[in-house]
Amino acid sequence: MNSSPFFKIEIFAPAESVDEILETLAAVHAGEIGKYDHCATVIPVQGFWRPLEDARPYLGNSGELFSGSEVKIEVLCREPYLQEAVQAVRNVHPYEEPVINIISLANARYGGTV
Repeated sequence: MNSSPFFKIEIFAPAESVDEILETLAAVHAGEIGKYDHCATVIPVQGFWRPLEDARPYLGNSGELFSGSEVKIEVLCREPYLQEAVQAVRNVHPYEEPVINIISLANARYGGTV
């Protein structure tokens, strides 16, 4: 079975960063589906984290468990643009340690629209 050339990128971020992250992704061809660009899903989520000693958290205090509202941004990305897309997000993301998940998709193998 061949691997798919398509990936989903999931990014967790503060809601106020969505526009900048989406523009950054569009500039490197992430979020393109057929004859459309800037395709994304943004889902509100509740995040939890505890910054450890010497961390420089965007929100919260070192040593204290923090819970706050953030969003999960999902975009489709073709493999040739994947590394550049992840680096571009890291360059603009406000978190010291952004969570960026990369998930291989089987869409092309099964006739999915991409």
